[in-house]
Amino acid sequence: MLRKSVSRPASRGFSVLKSLKTTESPKSTQNAKPNDRFKPLSDAQVAYLDRVVRVDQAGELGANYIYAGQYFVLASKYPHLKPVLHHMWEQEIHHHNTFNEMQLKRRVRPSLITPLWKLGAFIMGSGTALISPEAAMACTEAVETVIGGHYNDQLRCLNNQYELERNDGTKGHSQELSSLIATIKQFRDDELEHLDTAIEYDSHKAVPYILLTEGIKNVCRVAIWTAERV
Repeated sequence: MLRKSVSRPASRGFSVLKSLKTTESPKSTQNAKPNDRFKPLSDAQVAYLDRVVRVDQAGELGANYIYAGQYFVLASKYPHLKPVLHHMWEQEIHHHNTFNEMQLKRRVRPSLITPLWKLGAFIMGSGTALISPEAAMACTEAVETVIGGHYNDQLRCLNNQYELERNDGTKGHSQELSSLIATIKQFRDDELEHLDTAIEYDSHKAVPYILLTEGIKNVCRVAIWTAERV
């Protein structure tokens, strides 16, 4: 069961996950024996990790603003929903802060249309909430369905294609990659908790349910594709 989710100096520029390309933190690399160190990632692997951080930061930013819009409309009018919405919103804030810090630390270029994520997400959250509480929950169900699947796709890729080779010929995940995988797993579980919560709070009673959920899913898929590339 899916149950209970700057301006910087120009000289720095943006690189592509430099510390992930070396695959170990400086401290762990210094302490590692020569044969225990991982070989560098390929350019294609680094590019994919770059995309992972960019799209997940943008996605969690969007989720943050969706819940902000829902909370703004529903919290005072439907007091029984206030703690539910607040709990989900707090988790999304934590998700966004985590990927935001990762993006800055790894110096990954953010999505160039970040302002649109904020505006569009807030309109989606508040707009569905204005229709009805059930419509807001249908929005949550649709969004979290797509995000949960997106995180699962990333986990499959990271687990299957990122077993790195050590100098002694053995393979495994570096500390950096293991931490990223664990973070995505936890956030995936949080999002699926939100999906279950939406169903518990009558998302299926929204009118028009199919039109809302399928339309929002398609918007989310387009947003993910765009955020990875733009």
